[in-house]
Amino acid sequence: MTIHVGRRARDLTWLVALGAALWGTDAIFRQSLAQQVSAPTLVFAEHLVLVLVLLPFLPRSLRAFGRLDRRGKVAVLAIGAGASALATVLFTIAFRISSEHNDFVTPVVVQHLQPLVAIGGAVALLGEKVRTRFALFAVPAVVGVWLLAFPDPFDITVSRLGVVLLALAAAVLWAGGTVLGRLVATELEPVELTTLRFAFGLPTAAVLVAVSGNTFWVPDLGSAWAVVGLAIVPGLLAMVLYYVGLRRTAASRATLAELAYPVTGAFVGLMLGRSLHWSQLVGAAVIVVAVTGLSWHETKARNQAIEPAVVPSPVALPALL
Repeated sequence: MTIHVGRRARDLTWLVALGAALWGTDAIFRQSLAQQVSAPTLVFAEHLVLVLVLLPFLPRSLRAFGRLDRRGKVAVLAIGAGASALATVLFTIAFRISSEHNDFVTPVVVQHLQPLVAIGGAVALLGEKVRTRFALFAVPAVVGVWLLAFPDPFDITVSRLGVVLLALAAAVLWAGGTVLGRLVATELEPVELTTLRFAFGLPTAAVLVAVSGNTFWVPDLGSAWAVVGLAIVPGLLAMVLYYVGLRRTAASRATLAELAYPVTGAFVGLMLGRSLHWSQLVGAAVIVVAVTGLSWHETKARNQAIEPAVVPSPVALPALL
């Protein structure tokens, strides 16, 4: 998605960076809960907090949902069930396994692959064309994941492979939510899609709790502050700041500002006591450079394609995903 910013518009790149940085604080809250609360219960509690916060917007959001056609309704349901509830459960499980290795970095940096998945999804679902140079960025990114996942690249362990697969599955679902969000972005206001995302994610999370056989639906009171912090800070607050800033930030600068997410995530991981092997540091750097290069290349190509236009394109308002 490309954002075109008028010359007189106040640049808000710093706000994009702040929102992305807040995403990176996820580990601060999640690490204190990872070994105490089951993943489905934690995700159910997160969604419950977010639905309560967004409750004033629920009636108008449901009315807007009712006006959608069948394809739009399916897209919104898939965003809530898959990109919100299931993806977060998978990420939480990956985070819990990686924390057993004192690794809070790998699941976070793997999420930086979402643009690659989103482009593939756009090709498959929206019929968009992929440029031939896509592989020049995708292949190094995959190599980077390999280096990041295994301190010794030739010593593959089942547990660490499981972390990568779970984190990648979450990335696929989150990126799929971005693609599906584009289907309904012109028919729903950002706050409506955000509210529907968590509202439909809540019953899905409840089903996951029931299927898991867990008898605890919410964490104990001692963990309540961490759950609320997790839902509000790297969740809702980060999302709002990011998209408000994105409205007045050129896509090329936003791509760089988004690096605050993996950088902050890595810093938090180190702060929590995790030291990375040199090959993992190389892998993380390769992922960031490859995905950022891809985003920059795509933005440049799209800008060149619209340069001859006499009338500037309007600002694209992204859905809160």
